[in-house]
Amino acid sequence: MAMDKILLIGNGAREHVIAETLAKSEKKPKIFSFMKSNNPGIISFSVKSMNGNYSDLDAINNFAKENNIDFAFIGPEEPLSNGVADSLHKIGIPSVGPKKILAQLETSKSFTRELLSKHKIDGSPKFQVCKSRHDAERFIGELDESEQFVVKPDGLTGGKGVWVQGEHFQEKKEGLRYAEEVFRHHKSVVIEEKLEGEEFSLMSFADGKNLFDFPPVQDHKRAFENDTGPNTGGMGSYSLDNHLLPFLTRKDIDDAHEITRQVLHAISKETGEPYKGVMYGGFMLTRNGVKLIEYNARLGDPEAMNVLPILNNDLVELSYQVIEGKLNHAKPDFKQLSTVCKYAVPKGYPENPVKNQKIEIGYHPEYASLYYAAVDKKPDGLYMTGSRAVAFVGIAQNIEDAERIAEECVSEVRGNVFHRRDIGTNALLMKRIEHMRKIRIEE
Repeated sequence: MAMDKILLIGNGAREHVIAETLAKSEKKPKIFSFMKSNNPGIISFSVKSMNGNYSDLDAINNFAKENNIDFAFIGPEEPLSNGVADSLHKIGIPSVGPKKILAQLETSKSFTRELLSKHKIDGSPKFQVCKSRHDAERFIGELDESEQFVVKPDGLTGGKGVWVQGEHFQEKKEGLRYAEEVFRHHKSVVIEEKLEGEEFSLMSFADGKNLFDFPPVQDHKRAFENDTGPNTGGMGSYSLDNHLLPFLTRKDIDDAHEITRQVLHAISKETGEPYKGVMYGGFMLTRNGVKLIEYNARLGDPEAMNVLPILNNDLVELSYQVIEGKLNHAKPDFKQLSTVCKYAVPKGYPENPVKNQKIEIGYHPEYASLYYAAVDKKPDGLYMTGSRAVAFVGIAQNIEDAERIAEECVSEVRGNVFHRRDIGTNALLMKRIEHMRKIRIEE
């Protein structure tokens, strides 16, 4: 299979780091990018780019055919949910990215929970897929008085639609009211027992049979320091040089891997289609072991920026192995370095972000990585489009130095922006460790 011409779909920081990593390949590929807006980082690695909508399947297909594309690498969830992989497959172009029926792993929380239940895969909390207020009221009523719950819209919400009791609402009746609101826009709601523990991301390439795991990463969803404020798409993340996290053991990672392995085989059996792309498990370590929060069908953002820069494997070759079902020939190889990613985001993000305002990046040293996200490059400069704007990644032998690099760089961004200064700091890591220690004492 030829691998010289790659279609990269997406315009965020995740796709910027994917483009950078593909470009490092010894195979010297030509990258063609299809984007919603002009990301200058992606453009810098592309021989040709086109702007358009991820729902415009004809435009994507025509762009691919005109440039004799060998395979596509699909970055965000939107084109996956629109069936871009299916559309490209029909014209003979394979994708690193699952078909629409498989992308339900992310686009339908009820599909994923019911898949685990049907195939008796351990890792789910107590849950109920609710189609009406009556369903929701009944399930909530069955919970013990001390049991709290989570309300999840059954569909894509950009990481911002989940409400957790004790954080977003206090009383059960408030949670029920939120479920009713969700029904206005979604056909169903998943209500789950609230899990207590520490979250982590374990992303894996899947070729239909085999998995290739990336090192675990911890994302920070809350907008403000000390884990306060509304949920966001992710304000930043970190990974450690030992490819664990401060509260994880190797067994915890193996347990998460095993859940993903079983889900990979279950979804292929259920749909009759091999899952080829990314399975990104959002897990939580609890007093009862590792539990699955949700799956995404693509690389995480910001997590991709932690793991791809330290990848020693050739990403073009890995893409080929995903498509051809040959990941069993790939041995994960990552540099033993710590990474810290911090996002500069527009003031008001995520609920009421400022838009179309100019930012200036400022000085950043060569040893710091910069990735453009929700920005648009115009003749007179760089403008924010309303979501996370630009990310900086510090990479070093230890997390202290990695955090210092990321903080120095993100602080140089000029404009109507803010960032979380505490991501990757020793104080926040110790908070995570102490949290798990208390949970384990309570066993």
